[in-house]
Amino acid sequence: MCDTTMQLRYLSACAIAREAGNLMRTRFIERNGVQDLTFKGPQDYLTATDGDVERLIARRLAAAFPDDDFFGEESGGALGTNVWVVDPIDGTSEFARGVPHFCVSIAFLRDGKVEIGVLFDPMRDELFAAWRGAGATLNGQPLRVSKIDDIARASVELGWSSRVPYGRYATVHARLHALGAGVTRRGSGALGLAYVAMGRQDAYCELHINAWDAAAAILLVEEAGGWVNDFLTAECMVQGNYVIACPPALRDVLEQAMDA
Repeated sequence: MCDTTMQLRYLSACAIAREAGNLMRTRFIERNGVQDLTFKGPQDYLTATDGDVERLIARRLAAAFPDDDFFGEESGGALGTNVWVVDPIDGTSEFARGVPHFCVSIAFLRDGKVEIGVLFDPMRDELFAAWRGAGATLNGQPLRVSKIDDIARASVELGWSSRVPYGRYATVHARLHALGAGVTRRGSGALGLAYVAMGRQDAYCELHINAWDAAAAILLVEEAGGWVNDFLTAECMVQGNYVIACPPALRDVLEQAMDA
């Protein structure tokens, strides 16, 4: 696949992410109280906007790249050689409850490897974008992970998933506290990973996260000089996986802490 074709995908993903994010922002501002929620599972939210945003992205990508496959959180799809993996709203629980912390996530995979990753946070007007081998940016400015090399000085976001027994989460949480890390939790794994890429926090860990939540953001971290575990295995695309993203100097201690 020539660079010109990949560049077109990259630019299109950025434009489509902004368009989708602007729809999310409009819906968020115009909401009347807490939005009607559908629960797909424990703490697994769905709003009408999720579906509307995913359909918008799917239409735009199909028009621009009709030979590419599409796999979305809400609609599923095909996982071929060239596939777009999309989370229309990462942070749906925050979106639905009036908390401005969510984003759209668009990743392009070729032969199972992320080549393009784009996130857009419409409430902060922050467009995170990465193209493999070309670096990662925030609104066009280069990103680098933090230089923190001491876990006792690190800010670590620990994501939570109902798919993992609470005891395992509690064990990891306790280990991180014992090591002196500042442990936080927000409502968007994709943004949590993006914040590692820009040094807004030092690490993001989660015992289970879905591929569509993390695919775009892991490329951001890698292209910003960070380390990410072997996340996108064949099984991950349908079953999810654990994730650790951090500066290389924190890899060993976080791998040990996450061995729960």
